[in-house]
Amino acid sequence: MYVFSVNARTPKAFEGFAKGAEVPFIMYINFKDLFGAEQLCQIYLKQQGFERPAIEKRKLIEDKFLVDQKLIDADPALKEALASGYSIQIFSSH
Repeated sequence: MYVFSVNARTPKAFEGFAKGAEVPFIMYINFKDLFGAEQLCQIYLKQQGFERPAIEKRKLIEDKFLVDQKLIDADPALKEALASGYSIQIFSSH
């Protein structure tokens, strides 16, 4: 599984974002291959209506962490990605 820090733009105003706003995301993609995970990351954001996704950072989550139930229970996005294959969340600094 990979976790990505991604920025994408809004093609029109929606959900509190102005047209052309750059929106930061944290995405988990449950895929073994980095290239494939990056492609899925971009596709999923485009399907949600965003454009020009740009991956800023990427990190492999080692398998030993994916079997740690305590860690999984503490991170709802990780849990969702394990169940559905991916998780998208808008990054918030709070």
